[in-house]
Amino acid sequence: MKMRIEKDSLGEVEVPAGALYGAQTQRAVENFPISGITVPRVFIRALGLIKYAAAQVNEELGLLDSELAGAIRQAAQEVIDDELDDQFPIDVYQTGSGTSTNMNANEVIANRAIRILGGEVGSKVPVHPNDHVNRGQSSNDVIPTAIHVAAYVAVAERLLPALRHLRATLLQRAEAFGGVVKTGRTHLMDALPITLGQQLSGHASQIDHGIRRIEATLPRVAELAIGGTAVGTGINAHPEFGARVAGKLVELTGLPFREAENHFETQAAQDAAVELSGQLKTVAASLMKIANDLRWMSSGPQAGLGEIALPATQPGSSIMPGKINPVIGEAVTLVCAQVMGNDVAITVGGQSGNFELNLMLPLIAHNLLQSIKILANAGRVLADKAVAGFTINREHMEDLVEKNPILVTALAPRIGYDLAAQIAKTAMAEGRRVRAVAREMTDLTPEQLDEYLDIYAMTEGGIPGEVG
Repeated sequence: MKMRIEKDSLGEVEVPAGALYGAQTQRAVENFPISGITVPRVFIRALGLIKYAAAQVNEELGLLDSELAGAIRQAAQEVIDDELDDQFPIDVYQTGSGTSTNMNANEVIANRAIRILGGEVGSKVPVHPNDHVNRGQSSNDVIPTAIHVAAYVAVAERLLPALRHLRATLLQRAEAFGGVVKTGRTHLMDALPITLGQQLSGHASQIDHGIRRIEATLPRVAELAIGGTAVGTGINAHPEFGARVAGKLVELTGLPFREAENHFETQAAQDAAVELSGQLKTVAASLMKIANDLRWMSSGPQAGLGEIALPATQPGSSIMPGKINPVIGEAVTLVCAQVMGNDVAITVGGQSGNFELNLMLPLIAHNLLQSIKILANAGRVLADKAVAGFTINREHMEDLVEKNPILVTALAPRIGYDLAAQIAKTAMAEGRRVRAVAREMTDLTPEQLDEYLDIYAMTEGGIPGEVG
């Protein structure tokens, strides 16, 4: 591979001749050959947005020549537009401040701007990565800002729309199956009847609350560390720099970003990221519960519950012909487990600030953005490939309800708990229905039994046979 020689404060470094990055990026590539996992695409986009906004603000403040600022913005726009992704090769597991990744962005944007202006890549003339692209900034405020910008963008553009789609799909199926009665279950044992619509409405409510939880967290994510520079004091930045950059980011994204109320908090801690991750974990718990309910209901087809049939998406076995497994639900549970694990790492990372700087920023960025991405994708897959298309075995469900000895609960207010328990035990022992046993063991008329043991009426609450 053809190489060029670049210099930084530590001396000369060989850099691939065709690369737009420079010496500090190359050092990081050599220093951190750990996972092969690079920073997420949405994070690179956030860095491009920040550098674009910074160049524009510095120009407006008279701190950056308009020609240089224009070239920097053009280069930053290419970063935003995914055109330079291959120029960000640094491993996630790197310096805890993310300085390597910030300098990666500075070098790529500077060299691309140099090329735009007709200069020589690697010369740092007329655009310098530190003096021009990074003007008014430090890695210590840029990287926390990028975490917040990337997370907010990913939540707004991907996760919330996906969750709203899942909620709408669940509500649509709940309405369609509002009249289908099935056996309720507690402790995995038969309980009183509910409608399938009621069960699905509970699932939809879980997702609705998850959406609200995430939305309630976003105001803290909207606070940006930019303007605090090295330790939160804002040294080497114009006093208006942070607020103006936040304002430009509002214009660029349409999202309500603002300068942090306290830069010392946003740079030393990552509490907003921890909070958001906690809400993602809650959504993951909801998705896992919903996915597992669907898997249980579709179990069988002969020896399981067999209440519904999930869409057949692929063969289920390499050895058992005809076997179909609930693979969509399984994939969703894998995602949920990963999100829960990510939350542990983010929580550890969030408390790993030493005085004025958090030192697990790349880890937090990677895990948080991965959680957002895979939750969004899993939510859509669950909606489209499982919830929207499952079919029901209505006769089977209603037959199971009629055979359920727990139906005797509806008679308890009329005949007492003890006699109701005797009827249930007799029905189970003899394999008979509650209605037949109750006719023998009580003085209730057939009409009263029909009224009190109406499975549809049971799903409406109240005491069977009484109005108001």
